[in-house]
Amino acid sequence: MSPSATAQTAPQTVMKPEPSQAGQLDAAAMTFNLVPESEQEQVPGLYDAARMTQRAMTAHMVQATWRAETGWESPEMIPYGKIGLLPTASVLHYATESFEGMKVYRGYDDKLRLFRPWLNCKRLSKSNARVCLPDFDQEALLRIIASYLAIECRRWLPEQGSNLRPRQFPLGSSFWLVIPNLFELGPVVFGSAKVGASYGPAMVAQAKARENDCSQTLWLFGEKRLVTEAGASNFFVVWRRESSDIIELVTSSLDTEIVLDGITRRSILELARERLSTDSKARLSGLAPIEIIERPFSMDEIIQAQTDGRLIECFVSGTAMFISPVSVIKYADTVVSFPMTVMDDGHKTPDSPYSSTLKSWLEDIMYGKEDHEWAYVIEQQ
Repeated sequence: MSPSATAQTAPQTVMKPEPSQAGQLDAAAMTFNLVPESEQEQVPGLYDAARMTQRAMTAHMVQATWRAETGWESPEMIPYGKIGLLPTASVLHYATESFEGMKVYRGYDDKLRLFRPWLNCKRLSKSNARVCLPDFDQEALLRIIASYLAIECRRWLPEQGSNLRPRQFPLGSSFWLVIPNLFELGPVVFGSAKVGASYGPAMVAQAKARENDCSQTLWLFGEKRLVTEAGASNFFVVWRRESSDIIELVTSSLDTEIVLDGITRRSILELARERLSTDSKARLSGLAPIEIIERPFSMDEIIQAQTDGRLIECFVSGTAMFISPVSVIKYADTVVSFPMTVMDDGHKTPDSPYSSTLKSWLEDIMYGKEDHEWAYVIEQQ
């Protein structure tokens, strides 16, 4: 786990913990082997281009080793650097790797918050099981992440209203081969898990998308061209139902296991049901009420909605993209365009009344403008 600035200097041990409970991931046993702040590299500014390269790293990372004979060893916060892998490591041959998407937010009240991080820990556990990696105590992992961020965010996240992205990635370092019964049942789908095997092959399609002046690939499944995800993000459409004035917010259901149970996705659906739906007792916007629907839907349905004049907006959601409206979809010889608004600075942005409202509500929770149970406040040192 590390969002981190390399510092090739002698580390300094600042505290020693109690021994770890045998075999269990134990936050209380975490050791801290830290680089003195005076010897760490300068933190790039909030709007420095270096931050966008994803090569600007904080000074430290956390690692914890699991062994089949003894279980989890004590987690260590150590200087950011290389990890040692043998050529026979299973991650290099069979993609036995998982990861999580998470951000930490510096609120307008100066507090540090994670957004529903217990769901990240739960999903990471599910992803580990999908590629035969060891399980862990989810509450312990959350405490480890919080301890790490409490230290790193002092330097890397001082500005209110900013965020930082820690990355958690278990990987297999031993050599083994498992052939589970799943492979006897037919094609194996990994869309519901955050594992490297789901994302690497997508890079070819992503390159083609950019060749066509598009920023993401809209993934369509099967002969019916069912809409699944856009890049690594969940996909939503807002339209009027055929022969009706009812407005629907539609996204692919999870029962097929081909889309990720995104935490931003889940939060959008829950907030929409609470604040925007026709059944809501406390409508909190001036928008027309909507029905929230999770079901398979096709690209043909989107095209038909545009043809009929029923298509209102489309948007994507995820940790990296957060909530972003779609301006155009290119499909074969068809171009689906959305109304645009010219902003004061001259750039154009898609009209997105529903997604922009949902985005504003979620930002209020993430940055502390709204006190909400989804926010996990980190105790700062």
